[in-house]
Amino acid sequence: MAAEQMADGPQDGTALPPRPLDAIDQDILKILQADGRASIRSVAERVHVSRANAYARINRLVEDGVIRGFSARVDHERAGHGTSAYITLKIVQNTWRTVREHLRRLPGASHIALVGGDFDVLLLVHTPDNRALRELVLTRLQAIPEVLSTRTLLVFEEEDVEPDS
Repeated sequence: MAAEQMADGPQDGTALPPRPLDAIDQDILKILQADGRASIRSVAERVHVSRANAYARINRLVEDGVIRGFSARVDHERAGHGTSAYITLKIVQNTWRTVREHLRRLPGASHIALVGGDFDVLLLVHTPDNRALRELVLTRLQAIPEVLSTRTLLVFEEEDVEPDS
């Protein structure tokens, strides 16, 4: 079976059930969440397995889609995006995929979630300042035909929750 087929599941469109994660896999995930640049050797030593075992486990976690990628945690203010906001959107029923494609292209969009409750979509954005946020909401978001309404919640302070090491 080709790697692409394995990643997408069987050819009949059904997804393969996720492989269970053991305590070592969970520990590896915690280490990599805290430091995505940790070396294989360091990970192996901390979870008490061989480097080959750690390497194979990390590769399996990537192949299974448990680890979706490695990235840097950014201080948005220091990176020139001093204004952050959560924006809630009400959208036309059954237009999630279309709206999601519009939102992915927005400058500063950081997180997009389809949710249940009083609104349909929760969007996290980081912009240089309030003027740019205003422009994004009033010009870009409200111009999407499937967006019925928006509500902007300005973030005063934020902190990433670090996994226990």
